[in-house]
Parts: sequence; C-alpha cells; structure tokens
Amino acid sequence: MTGEETRTTMSEPIRSSAQDAGLQTPATRAWRTRLVIVGIVLTALNLRPAITSLGALLEEVRDGLGMSGSVAGLLTSVPPLCFAVFGVTAPRLARRFGPGAVVCAGMVAISAGLAIRPFAGNTAGFLVASALALMGIAVSNVLMPVIVKRWFPDRVGSMTGLYSMALALGTAAAAAVTVPMARALGGSWQSGLAVWAGLAAVAVLPWIPLVRARGTALSADAGAAPARGAAPAPTTGSASAARQEPAALRITRSRTAWALAVFFGLQATAAYITMGWLPQIFRDAGVPAGTAGLLLAVTMVMGVPLAFVIPRLAARLPRQGPIVVALGVCGLAGYAGLYFAPAGGAWAWALLLGVSNCAFPLALTMVGMRARTGAGVAQLSAFAQSAGYLISIPGPLLVGVLYQHSGGWGSPIALMTGLMLPQIVMGVLAGRDRTVEDEAALGHRR
Repeated sequence: MTGEETRTTMSEPIRSSAQDAGLQTPATRAWRTRLVIVGIVLTALNLRPAITSLGALLEEVRDGLGMSGSVAGLLTSVPPLCFAVFGVTAPRLARRFGPGAVVCAGMVAISAGLAIRPFAGNTAGFLVASALALMGIAVSNVLMPVIVKRWFPDRVGSMTGLYSMALALGTAAAAAVTVPMARALGGSWQSGLAVWAGLAAVAVLPWIPLVRARGTALSADAGAAPARGAAPAPTTGSASAARQEPAALRITRSRTAWALAVFFGLQATAAYITMGWLPQIFRDAGVPAGTAGLLLAVTMVMGVPLAFVIPRLAARLPRQGPIVVALGVCGLAGYAGLYFAPAGGAWAWALLLGVSNCAFPLALTMVGMRARTGAGVAQLSAFAQSAGYLISIPGPLLVGVLYQHSGGWGSPIALMTGLMLPQIVMGVLAGRDRTVEDEAALGHRR
C-alpha cells in the first residue's frame, strides 16, 4: 500500500458528495445515517459465524472429509491467515471503489463462500470456499473502525460497542444453534453450515442504496452529523480535498502501533483457538456435543453485554491498561480451570474465557483512540489487524499439532496460558495516552 493510496483512502468519497452536498436534506442525511447503522449491525453479525459454526461441528467435518488433527489445526489457522492477507488490501479497495461498495462485496463473498464450502466434497475445496468467505470478513474487519470514525466521530466508544455487541451476538448464535439446526435439517453437517449463508445475504441489502449514492455512502459530510465543534465539511472538488489530507503516516515508526498490532495478534490467537478448539476440549472431557456447542456459545455471548460496556468505559479513560489486566486475569483463570477440571467447572471456565475474549472490542476501541484523523485510523486499523492476524496464524495450527502428538490437552492449554502473559504486557503499552501521528512525527524528526 503506497502513501498516496493511504492518503486518499478517506478522501475518495468527497468527490461525489462535494458535488451534491447542497442537495442533501436533513431527512436524507438522517435516513442514510440510520441505514449505515443497520448496515454496521448486520455486517457485524456476519463476521464470525463462518468460524464458530465450524468449531461446533469440527469433529463431524473432520470425519466427513477425512481430516487429521494437524489438517484440522491448519483449518483453524485459515481465518487469521486470510484476515492478514486480504485485510491489508482494504484501504486500497476503499479508495478505488468506496468503503460501502467494498463492505457490500464482502457480504456477497461471505454468502457465496458459506453456501459453497459444505458441498465442496473434499478438503481442498472446503478450504478454498472458506477462504472466499474469510476474504469478505477480512476487508469488513478493517473498514468497520474507519466507518465508525467517519460517520460517528463523537461517538466512537458507543458505536464500536454496538458493532462489537452485534459481532459477539452473531458469534454466539452460530456456536449455540449450529448443532441443533444440523439435527433439525436431517443430521447433515453440510446443512448446518450452509444455513449461515442466508444471514450474510440479508446483510448485503442495506449497503446497496448506499453504494448507489456513490461517494456519499460513507462520507461524514454527506450523511452523518459532524463531531461536536467540528468545522463544516469541505465543498471543493476531489483534487483540492485530497490536497487537504495530511501526509501519509510512517506507521511503523510508532511504538504504539506495534504494541497494538502485537496485542491484537495475541488476543486473536486466543480467540481463534477458543472458537476452533474449545468445543473439542469439552467433548474430549466427556461433555456431549450439543452441550459443548452451548458452552462455546456462552463464551461468545459474554461479549454481547461486555462488548457494549467495555468500549464506552475505555473511551472515557486516558489509559486502558487496567482493563487489559482485568481481562487477562480472567483468561488465565479460565485456562487453569480447563487444565485441572475441564468438565467439572465447564460453565465457569466458559464464562471466564468469554470475559477474556472481550479484548477484541477493546482493541478496536483503541484503534479509534490512538489516531486523531480518519486517515490515521484507516492506516492504523489496516496495520494493526493485518500484522496482528499474521502473528496469530501459528497458534491454532500449533494447538492442533500438540493435541495430535501429545494425545491430550495439557500441552496446548499450557501454550495458551503462556501467550496470555505477553498479551497483557502489550495491551498495557498500547493503552497509553498517545497517538500514532505524534509518535510517527517524533520518529521522523529523529
């Protein structure tokens, strides 16, 4: 991604909106704002069912496709790999086509991938179709903080909370009802996985009218209320608007950006290990398959209320380190429970790990807080998420290898526990009260 691409990522929508800014009525702006909120919520609902629905039926998928434990571990590593590879392209695609069009296309990709993969017939086809769905998730992951910052600059905490709450709800729903739906549809794991394509298809709908309003779809001056005290949006053409954008950040010169990327990567490692393997841990401890899916749902559903509370709390604090530590301690307690009494205290461990997994909405909130401008948020979001997901790739795969070769869950859980410690340290560093723009400028002067 070049500096020019990054610099114009957030200025591209101004082209059309500047031309018809005078034609926007309050009713039109309010309608578009409500439509963006609906789009954000429906998009968030679809950003994890592709993963948690598979976790609930992983044993059936392995048996049906003849996967070994190592290959299943590879399968659970595909999400962060796709998020890293495709997520970094999101700012470029948003500059070229507009963020609304990219998210809309992402929802189409998710729907198509989820409809195709259960019927691919072999492991390779299953992986390719999964990658198609995950590509759509990847670009939407990166653009959601950008959209929130652009449309709701004075409500980053509350809107990130709403988005995160919807994401957690979709994650939990897929974990809870995939097994019962598979049974209701004749006991076929293929049908249990394919049904989630319909939810993604619904999420396409609110973006269509926004995409048709090319350029006005995701521009604060075209539909959203500006931040309190903000200057009026520019009404010049795209060329002069682009010239008003700040120079591209040297994001790699920011220590906070690196700390946030590592924190994001380690929390993603824990999350994808949990989503991919937690039901299997409980099933191997003697918990029935349906109950194991419900336990994963409990873990995910903890994010529904907390994902709304934590971003709002984090946005009011100058430093987010205390929240990072509290979430990390819950994770350590949950892993200890899985090690010593996985079945006996299963519900308690699921709750604790659910609290710990709320490091994700906290990380998203810090992305919006650690940059001052929309362009800065776009760069930081792409960098932190892409680098973070690269960091997270080996974790689920290594858990699968350790599980297969050790014959139990002792070594994998020890690995998960060990990774929680640097996650806490990096989160405290990322939560300091500073911005990447200031750090990048300081690094340049040096």
